Amino acid sequence: MPQRKDLGLLALRLGVGGVLVAHGTQKLFGWFGGDGLARTGESMEAMGFRPGRTSGLAAGLGEAGGGLLLALGFATPVAGAAAAGTMAGAVSVHAPAGFFATSGGYEFTALLGCSAAALGISGPGRYSIDHLTCHVLDRPWLIAAAFTTSALAAAGVIKRRLAVTAERELVDEEELLE
Repeated sequence: MPQRKDLGLLALRLGVGGVLVAHGTQKLFGWFGGDGLARTGESMEAMGFRPGRTSGLAAGLGEAGGGLLLALGFATPVAGAAAAGTMAGAVSVHAPAGFFATSGGYEFTALLGCSAAALGISGPGRYSIDHLTCHVLDRPWLIAAAFTTSALAAAGVIKRRLAVTAERELVDEEELLE
């Protein structure tokens, strides 16, 4: 039975990691019909992430880097935490539209984040670089450290974004009243 679980983890890592890599490289390089870093930075700024280019770079690296590491099963706790934290920021953007992706909601980003977190916590399974390296970068203390760091960073980014968007709404209201 362990082989079946390990094959399932491999399939999940490749699927989730592959999707994250594709989305991250859209942001970073404009691959797969993406905007590339300059336009992603402008979009991030418009969504309230400041500075926009740095935020776009961080999001792209969290997705592409975390996704690649998840797919390879290498430094799995760090990869899962990085991808989950990045997706928390994306959820904050989509949350006002509700749950379902068909209405612009956070369904897809939440699924990616939860899947990445689950892989980071559960471990990559036997068919992974972590297994080949005797799990030197897949230790219980690293799970706690990576997820704590990621959660704190995501909370800070989201808090700043909410402050920026609230400030913009206030300015927009004042302009309407003039």
